[in-house]
Amino acid sequence: MLKKMRTTLLAAAMAGSVGGAAAAPMSLQDYLALSGPAPTRHVTYGAAPSQFAELFQPAGDGPFPVAVIIHGGCWTKEFGGITQMRNMAGDLAAQGIAVWNLEYRRYDEEGGGYPGMYHDVATAMDRLRLLAPEHKLDLSRIVLVGHSAGGHLAQWAGARARLPRTSPLYVADPLPVPVVISLGGLADLRNEEALIKTSCDRDMAQLAGVASAARPDIFSDTSPAEMLPLGVRTVLIHGEHDTIAPLRVGQDYARRAQAAGDAAEVVSLPGGSHYDEVAATSPSWRIVSAHIRKALGLQPR
Repeated sequence: MLKKMRTTLLAAAMAGSVGGAAAAPMSLQDYLALSGPAPTRHVTYGAAPSQFAELFQPAGDGPFPVAVIIHGGCWTKEFGGITQMRNMAGDLAAQGIAVWNLEYRRYDEEGGGYPGMYHDVATAMDRLRLLAPEHKLDLSRIVLVGHSAGGHLAQWAGARARLPRTSPLYVADPLPVPVVISLGGLADLRNEEALIKTSCDRDMAQLAGVASAARPDIFSDTSPAEMLPLGVRTVLIHGEHDTIAPLRVGQDYARRAQAAGDAAEVVSLPGGSHYDEVAATSPSWRIVSAHIRKALGLQPR
């Protein structure tokens, strides 16, 4: 994503200079300009600056279904993410869905990478149990939604019950999530290593740690594809014009998941890019939000 993001910014600037088509797929520049309402509550779950999450509580009495959203950005602090995700968070809250928007330490922050980044996502997820009574959150109706690098982390968070007891990331009773929606995600770290390097300029040691005698396979507790079957339903949504995480990525993962006995569905967004996937202002949002509502047992809009 890092190299391709920079290329996308240049292309967007060039297109703007000659007058781009109104219906063109969203660019990185468009994505970075996204914003949304302020959260209802800012919750810290650790001492580091990136160890926090934002709660968006809808109006009304509840109880509210919950969408946990995890931003992308190449697993690096260079591309923010949580601010842009407020765009979809605000729209979901207006639909009566509570949103838990996660921040986490990325590979280039102190304590980030492996295992800190994963600990952050897990800790933030499980913090919902403490918040649920006060904020009228119905944790029996919950969906995980992750974008890009956050798609990997969302699929990983949904797989936590499959973590080996020998892993530093193992917890006895992770918050269960029945459905994960990956938006342009890159969840198969082993088989997509070359794509992740090309798109994101990330080395696997930055995302999955270094092999050791106690942990010879670095993918065993970091790559959801290595933990199949997960026992969750996965919806893999990719923009038609997504070059960072092409549709083929979702199709390959879905085949592996289905072969292992999991339910997996692939959805293509006509005319969408890697960034239309998370913009409530995009035509793609109608499709994405419909899948979020379906996962929560809500009627179509």
